[in-house]
Amino acid sequence: MNMTFRTTPPATENRIARSFAETAKSYMEHGGERKYLQNILPHLGDRLLTEIFPFDVRQLADELYPTQTNATKNRCVVTPVRAVVYHGYDRGWGPSTRIKNFKQERPRRKKAASQAWLDAFARQCGKDRLPHLAALILFMSQTGARVSEAVALKWREVDLAGRTVLLVKTKTDQNSIRFLTDQLISRLYELSRDADPDELVFRYKNRHSVNERISAVCKRSGISYKPSHTCGRHAFANNTLAMGVDVKSVMDAGGWRSAAVFLGTYANPRNAGRIVADKHNLYQYDNEL
Repeated sequence: MNMTFRTTPPATENRIARSFAETAKSYMEHGGERKYLQNILPHLGDRLLTEIFPFDVRQLADELYPTQTNATKNRCVVTPVRAVVYHGYDRGWGPSTRIKNFKQERPRRKKAASQAWLDAFARQCGKDRLPHLAALILFMSQTGARVSEAVALKWREVDLAGRTVLLVKTKTDQNSIRFLTDQLISRLYELSRDADPDELVFRYKNRHSVNERISAVCKRSGISYKPSHTCGRHAFANNTLAMGVDVKSVMDAGGWRSAAVFLGTYANPRNAGRIVADKHNLYQYDNEL
């Protein structure tokens, strides 16, 4: 049997080699991220794509960020260089060089604020006459709002009669409605007296000022410090799940879209094995069948 095989076409030899700087310029013109490239270009800009090797990239990351974590080195050097190199490959300007990340240690998960922690914090805020801070933390921990959304909330977006608030243009670029508990209604009602519709509900302008206040209150109360995300959105996820609410309802109420993110980052059940065993104790089986 006569068989013919298609031969591989010869590699194009008349392509002009491109530098990293030229490729980066094209990459940014086509929508690529430019944030970290400004620090990289002085070191790799004149090199041709064929002259850039993985070892050199990781060495550059060590030089630019000697004391930072591997996660920072990956984010600020390895990832942007890799993106430019792949863009050059897409355009036929260079090879598809595989550049591996630095190995990263898994970050230690911070324990979300428990109901007992929230109670102690709110009590200390009462002693310190910080009603806006107490209301802010309870708002985040009972609605799942992010601190950026909470500090941006204005009184015109609060409907005390309807027991809801409107979070305008959240992280997901969509407005989001959150439902208020009786305790939040009571606290917000007290804060709303003589308030202007365009006034910020909680009076804080950014998470840094919020975290500074939280730290001070924690010291006076003798409880462990938990930043706004840990005692807010993270606490909402864990405490609501502990109440027996199903995962889908918690995600919808708190504005999560990705089950992978929610389960992998936010859902950290306490003493899961004991809880499950106690649930199974509800059913006793007769050994004699």
